[in-house]
Amino acid sequence: MATEVFMPSLGESVFEGTISIWLKKEGDKVERYEPILEIETDKVTTEATAEITGTLLKIVAKEGETVAVGSILAFIGNPEEDVNDLISDRMDEATVISTSEKLTPVEPARSPLVQQPTSNGPAQPQRQRYSGRVSPVVGRIAGEHNVDLNLITGTGRDGRITKKDILAFIEVQEPDDDQAPNTATTSIEPSSPSSLGALPGEILALSNMRRAIADHMVRSKHTSPHVTTVFDVDFTNVASHRAENRQRFSQDGANLTFTAYIVAALVQALKTHPIANSTWTESGILLKKEINLGMATAIADGLIVPIIKNADGLSLLGIARAVNDLADRARMGQLLPDEVQGGTFTLTNHGTSGSLFATPIINQPQCAIMGLGKIEKRVKVIEDAIAIRLMAYVSLTFDHRILDGATADGFVSTFKEIIEKYS
Repeated sequence: MATEVFMPSLGESVFEGTISIWLKKEGDKVERYEPILEIETDKVTTEATAEITGTLLKIVAKEGETVAVGSILAFIGNPEEDVNDLISDRMDEATVISTSEKLTPVEPARSPLVQQPTSNGPAQPQRQRYSGRVSPVVGRIAGEHNVDLNLITGTGRDGRITKKDILAFIEVQEPDDDQAPNTATTSIEPSSPSSLGALPGEILALSNMRRAIADHMVRSKHTSPHVTTVFDVDFTNVASHRAENRQRFSQDGANLTFTAYIVAALVQALKTHPIANSTWTESGILLKKEINLGMATAIADGLIVPIIKNADGLSLLGIARAVNDLADRARMGQLLPDEVQGGTFTLTNHGTSGSLFATPIINQPQCAIMGLGKIEKRVKVIEDAIAIRLMAYVSLTFDHRILDGATADGFVSTFKEIIEKYS
């Protein structure tokens, strides 16, 4: 008997998702746990897998439709089965919210991998320009690797390029060393006009993520009276501790970064000043029990904030592992919706791109956001002596309805003391 494919639970407070693209078409054989479609929310894109082995008999929810969690997406069973009667009996259980098409055409990137014909050589056959739509995941991968979609033969429905297609294409390419992506760096390279999908003078279509970021930032500025305070923090002792312990942490499977120390210090400061781990309500200020620390992470098509849940229960090693895992999966587009929900405080490390200090926007409905500037050696006067110290500007943007200047400064002073006296 045919088995339904349901819209999976996408995490706490996520009640629906958009069918981004079907990786299989009706009549295709599917294996258990094989990805069969991609689902997009306003924060992440994730794959849904088949629960059984069989044939994809019928697709109920089409690409571009927004579907409630628990709704029927498709049926899998034996190819001889007739599912028409089954569909009519069960479709009243599926709630499909029709929306306008959310997949947008992607302008193919002008790839350096494409060989341009020369005037002396024979004429090269002109490949038909790819004009289909791609999912946000495929578009992101194409932008990151500067892939010309014209060179890929899509195996998805109507010839659409799937995630599997583009990854297989990238795998067989052998670019020169100076063209190979640097997987060791954690920074995000600036996007070229071609990788963005539009050229100067053209309109760059808004992704769901970009719309969500825009709406959230505007709402935040209209919601909270923003005030920013800036401190100069000495990271010399942290750097010494890190140098002494990096190898030991590496043996335990963790890359010990400055971010781990900052998160650990923030946790201690939030426990000392619980008012900073709060949110404004019309009934009063709600002090949060949990310390769920968000890390703003730049990705190719925007910004995402993975959450370290219950960070106050983790050691420095546990925090380092969590930082590594969430940051890596954020850049690979592998976060689950629940992993970007429920934050109580946010850290943004804008110094990785060379910024000295900034005034970040509060991640609603939180009380504050801390910004970390570039950690660099600077001249510092210590007890009438000139010294070279590893310094960084640390900013705190806070909701002035909740924190006053003295309260906010007290919180940052505690953070500064923890960092500077680290041993």
